[in-house]
Amino acid sequence: MDPLDRIAAALERLSPPPTPPADLRAHPAYRWQGGALAVSRGFAALPLDGLLGVERQKAALLANLRRLAAGHAAQDVLLWGARGTGKSALVKSAVAAVQGEGGDLALVATSDLADLPALFAILAPIGRAFALFVDDLGVEAAGEARSLRSSLDGGAEPRPANVRLLVTANRRHLQPRDIAEQSSAINPRDAVDDQLALADRFGLSLGFHAVDQDGYLAIVRHHAAVHGLPVDEADALGWATTRGSRSGRVAWQYVVDLAGREGRAL
Repeated sequence: MDPLDRIAAALERLSPPPTPPADLRAHPAYRWQGGALAVSRGFAALPLDGLLGVERQKAALLANLRRLAAGHAAQDVLLWGARGTGKSALVKSAVAAVQGEGGDLALVATSDLADLPALFAILAPIGRAFALFVDDLGVEAAGEARSLRSSLDGGAEPRPANVRLLVTANRRHLQPRDIAEQSSAINPRDAVDDQLALADRFGLSLGFHAVDQDGYLAIVRHHAAVHGLPVDEADALGWATTRGSRSGRVAWQYVVDLAGREGRAL
């Protein structure tokens, strides 16, 4: 055997075997990674009743996902708004709720926007509904907005009816915060229009806003009651003050800290 062939054979023996393809009918959640779909181990979501102050958003997302799972027309969804207000948690909880109702729906997490057409092609022939989850999207370059917009429209091929996108973002119009970031464009207005046109591609847009003091304390009390923990409201407010915000995420972090102080595990 030629020396180069022997080296190639030895390297092949040392390399790990290829990961077998995931069964796309068998699991509640997957992740798209390195051009392949893998099973998301330990997929867990908060009960929907643990997400407070977003009743309208819950109802709208649930109705849309139920349609998707039933094979009916459904929208791509943009969930936008303040940090820590439950956008990502609601996506996972709503998908889990539809699954609990018997809906044949799976969550697919992806951050590789360039591979969306390839992912669509894999999922299209599967007799199951898929919610593609893109968490914390930020479109910073003018070309990215155009590319994602093309993928949402299906490009040269129609979008598969069994696949819809659920995208979370901190800004409604997917624009950079500072318009100076667009200054390199020949016509900055064109760059802004690209980003507005992208947001317009989502048929369902759900806004999430910072909670007030009463809302924050209600979330703290709910989580504390679930875990049998006492609540000092002044202490809870002090915790939020040190973090500079009141949100569902901060409320949960306070309850975790409280449990630790009480010598408890969650």
